Amino acid sequence: MQVVETEIPAVKILTPARHGDHRGFFSEVFNSRLLAEAGFCTPFVQDNHSLSAEKGVVRGLHYQLPPMAQDKLVRVLRGGILDVAVDIRRSSPTFGRHITAVITAENWKQILVPAGFAHGFVTLEPNTEVLYKVTNFYSPKHDRGIRWNDPGLGIEWGIEESAAILSHKDKLHPSLGDAVDLF
Repeated sequence: MQVVETEIPAVKILTPARHGDHRGFFSEVFNSRLLAEAGFCTPFVQDNHSLSAEKGVVRGLHYQLPPMAQDKLVRVLRGGILDVAVDIRRSSPTFGRHITAVITAENWKQILVPAGFAHGFVTLEPNTEVLYKVTNFYSPKHDRGIRWNDPGLGIEWGIEESAAILSHKDKLHPSLGDAVDLF
């Protein structure tokens, strides 16, 4: 598995090896020992699977507060996403900065988003399926979000705001500057 640090070193892009022949392929998409060698040792406790029926579905930017904060390992089973991780750790030198990565079923990449980051994505194709592992269980009490199109973040989503398909909940998130509960 190839592990690449991004401009914000806490966020990593992982590309598992894929071994193919006339039957198809085999790939070890998760290996805790390899992640530990890359500096990530927290066990995953839950897998989440989402289907977005249309291109332009925006999910996020989501995070959970401590003690229920979550690290996420995100991969795409079908279709593709532009994945976004925003550093919301107030004491971090990269606070308010973000990383984007195109994660597709075809490119086989995954993104490791640590706790302390708001996470979201926009689908690039219809019928996109995303599977992600998390290191803590979902807790509605600790669930928070940042507005996906906060101009202060300067995220290039590759979609017009009028074309974005959001949940009612995601439309109500505050900007980063107005968010009370951060890390």
